Amino acid sequence: QLQASGGGLAQAGDSLRLPCKASRRNAYSMGWFRQAPGKEREFVGAVMYGGRKTYYADSVEGRFTISRDAVASTMNLQMNSLKPEDTGMYYCVAQLLRESSHMLASAWGYWGRGTQVTVSS
Repeated sequence: QLQASGGGLAQAGDSLRLPCKASRRNAYSMGWFRQAPGKEREFVGAVMYGGRKTYYADSVEGRFTISRDAVASTMNLQMNSLKPEDTGMYYCVAQLLRESSHMLASAWGYWGRGTQVTVSS
């Protein structure tokens, strides 16, 4: 199971950190997706198992950072310089079926329930 937390209200330019805790140690890659009201779910970022590589959506590159503590089975999404368009439900994911497909929601096997992030202008 995946448990995301840390969501809440923020103003443009603020920072938030979203932790995701896995119920047990795992050998999976992990990542984040988000979904705004009326929009499709979109890829935010991912970290491959062992932290050897990270991927980010163009829209968050340079503002968001993913880190992982494999021993603690946690992954963090540090979000800086937040924008209103970052508003959405953020989902923690794990078990990437194929690295080249990391931007596809269908490529991830496990999904957490999500945590809401709302950024006001």
